[in-house]
Amino acid sequence: MEETICDAIENKKMLKFSYTEGERTVEPYCYGKSKTGKLVLRAFQVNGFSGSGEKEGWKLFSLEKISGLKWTGEFFTQIRPDYNPNDKGMIEIICNI
Repeated sequence: MEETICDAIENKKMLKFSYTEGERTVEPYCYGKSKTGKLVLRAFQVNGFSGSGEKEGWKLFSLEKISGLKWTGEFFTQIRPDYNPNDKGMIEIICNI
């Protein structure tokens, strides 16, 4: 899964996956280890389920809760202006834009 995520980040590929209660479509930006040592993905969700009701926005996804990860066949071309490459939610960055 790590190779798929890093390839998607490097090539700006949109990803789709199931997470907790529903499917999500995201622009992946950063992959690494959280402060608790878990593998996480920082992404901008553009569509899909949201437990918080926020269907669009920045989210931090725990890899252990992701299933069915795949490329949507689409790319995103612009880096969102509010993206922070020094993600404070991570203690180690494995790959990022």
